[in-house]
Amino acid sequence: MNGFAAFQRDFAAALFADTSSFAPVSHPAFAVYRNTVMRACLDALEANFPAVACLVGRDWFRSAAAIHVASSPPRDARLAMYGESFADFLAGFEPAGSLPYLADVARLDRLYMESLHAEDVPTLCADRLAALGPGALARTCVRPHPATRWFSSAMPSRTIWEASRRGEAVHADLSWQPEQALVLRTPQGVHVLSAGPLEIDLLEACAAGATLGEATLAAATTHPDARIDLTLSGLLRSGAFATP
Repeated sequence: MNGFAAFQRDFAAALFADTSSFAPVSHPAFAVYRNTVMRACLDALEANFPAVACLVGRDWFRSAAAIHVASSPPRDARLAMYGESFADFLAGFEPAGSLPYLADVARLDRLYMESLHAEDVPTLCADRLAALGPGALARTCVRPHPATRWFSSAMPSRTIWEASRRGEAVHADLSWQPEQALVLRTPQGVHVLSAGPLEIDLLEACAAGATLGEATLAAATTHPDARIDLTLSGLLRSGAFATP
């Protein structure tokens, strides 16, 4: 590694760690720059995880975020997607122990951002599949759209996330039960919808490369009383799949 590259590496490392071995650290201007970088990272996390920030308050959020930034600084100058490990950080963050749903709320915030910034490709139209014969349809592989995300939680995290994004308090009589969510992007924006285990199973099977025949057969085994055809049709109408 040449001298300038080594300087850049050490400079970047010194921004997020207390070190006296890097000479410029002692210069007052370095402290100003370090504070500017840290503020940019905190601002980015606050913007990328608004539901979490609403739940815990700005001061708590930024204090926790500062700890996360120090241990997991951004690896990309584009901070719009910063925070890929923030939910996992919150899951193990002791002061968040009284909010067991906080990490899952952060995961939904993250999925929202991933959907917003995902590749833009055409969605699969149901009419295209309807034109296929039964045999060809069963052998067809469809893949979830790049902007489609899905999520399962052991807690009512989607309901909590939804209320927090609106800046509303969570109702005290909230039913404490598992929830699933489907994250979709349409021309009108990103939508986080309530989903069921069947939708999640179909999407996961298709994402793993199963044919429609294989995906529906597996779903029928797990959900014998479900209307799989209607569920699949609903996913198609919502734009959950990409055109092959």
